Amino acid sequence: MGICALAFDFGTKSIGCAVGQSITGTAQALPAFKAQNGIPNWDSIEKCLKEWKPDILVVGLPLNMDGTEQEFTLRARKFANRLHGRFGVKVELQDERLTTTEARTEIFQRGGYKALNKSKVDGISAALILESWFERHS
Repeated sequence: MGICALAFDFGTKSIGCAVGQSITGTAQALPAFKAQNGIPNWDSIEKCLKEWKPDILVVGLPLNMDGTEQEFTLRARKFANRLHGRFGVKVELQDERLTTTEARTEIFQRGGYKALNKSKVDGISAALILESWFERHS
């Protein structure tokens, strides 16, 4: 049996989300969560967790290109810790250095500039984070 995973692409105004299955190794973007200074509506996240019942949560870890951490890395870690603390689900971090760029390229290939709205980019970034996590764990 495969595992169900939810991935989050942390941001201060918007937190991308995607769901996926380890059996297929693929993920689909879900609507992004609005956030105020990095703090989401936890009830919305709880509703999402109840709906999908994930075995694991994966949070994208924004690192500098040379692999060093930045202030934003710490905020993403804190978000991951809060997810674990609130909901008791196992949380893993996934290096997301290239995913936002990949997401923009992918959306552009699918639908051009019109498709580049922020919540779509965040959701596809989260899906790419999750797919790269599946690759690492297959």
